Amino acid sequence: MLDESLLDAPEALARADRRGLLRGAAEAGARVRTAARHAAEAGITELTPEGRPRAVMVAGSGTAAFGVADLIAALAGASAPVTRIPPSGVAPAAGAMRWTLPGWAGSVDLLLIATADGTEPGLALLAEQAYRRGCTVVAVAPHGSPLREAVDGVHGLVVPMASAPHGEYDAETSAAGPGTLWALFTPLLALLDRVGLVTATPEALQSVADRLDRTAERCGPAIATYSNPAKTLAAELADSLPLIWTEGDAAGPVGRRFAAVLAELSGRPAISAELPEALPAHGALLAGAFAAGADPDDFFRDRVDETEPLHARVVLLRDRPTGGLSAAPAARELALGHDTAISELEPEEGTALEALAELLAVTDFAAVYLSLASAAHP
Repeated sequence: MLDESLLDAPEALARADRRGLLRGAAEAGARVRTAARHAAEAGITELTPEGRPRAVMVAGSGTAAFGVADLIAALAGASAPVTRIPPSGVAPAAGAMRWTLPGWAGSVDLLLIATADGTEPGLALLAEQAYRRGCTVVAVAPHGSPLREAVDGVHGLVVPMASAPHGEYDAETSAAGPGTLWALFTPLLALLDRVGLVTATPEALQSVADRLDRTAERCGPAIATYSNPAKTLAAELADSLPLIWTEGDAAGPVGRRFAAVLAELSGRPAISAELPEALPAHGALLAGAFAAGADPDDFFRDRVDETEPLHARVVLLRDRPTGGLSAAPAARELALGHDTAISELEPEEGTALEALAELLAVTDFAAVYLSLASAAHP
């Protein structure tokens, strides 16, 4: 259950936020600026590559690294194939995971490593394997981590991960924390700009940081729920199964990250799918046990001590303006035809990166509010 009264009690929210998640969300813009500065200091903005890589491979561990790979695939996939290298192993522990370079990888390919940990021996071995194959290796890892030394040792380029302005969050949640994603993602955006796969100039990254700051002002704990899009979304998703339907290239990875962060931070299930495929994929959920008002048992039984069942609620995330070729009208028709409520998020005008930043910021704040208000409820 969600304690909605907590959403409009900033001091109580602060007391409940023992992991520093709200601070991490608010500092996302600052993390972008610091990470961009680290990238410049590492020499990324001065690179003069001879051409584009044939393919880009992305490896790392944790929710943030997975999100980075997904976002890079969405942004750069039209210019070069992007492959995520998933870990294998017997446990999700730094020492137990291993990564294997694809058999086709060679001297014309680029390996990107992103990790908020940096102690994974498997990533160091991956960097060595890539060096033997002739791949270019670029990593973002915490300063002083073993991985940083390992990549330096194979003549790769390492950018120190931007730390939080006022100290790190709880180590157990930093991989899903809002600021961590941008600390890992920003230097790689700067690199992909230099090799011609995305447009992310220093000026563009500054605009992203500004958009994150403005969104944080709109979504902060001092802003009341009725005018706060993140708190509104959190309240709307209380006791529901979110069906996150996305439209637009960049909205897909935002939706998948939202579902992952909801699970990791607040222990809430959510399902993400892209339009128009989401409609047949999730249509049965709107008519089955998760449908609004679905109750297969006796209407007259006593429910005083029972937990309310989960009902589906559609969350429509779009990264392009209304109009043109869109499946959004069909999505609304399907949901409303099954008496299913809809929450909609669409960013303000701006570049693709700015739109992406706003959607990520609002959904990250919403996941944090759900986590805090749910944990505080008796």
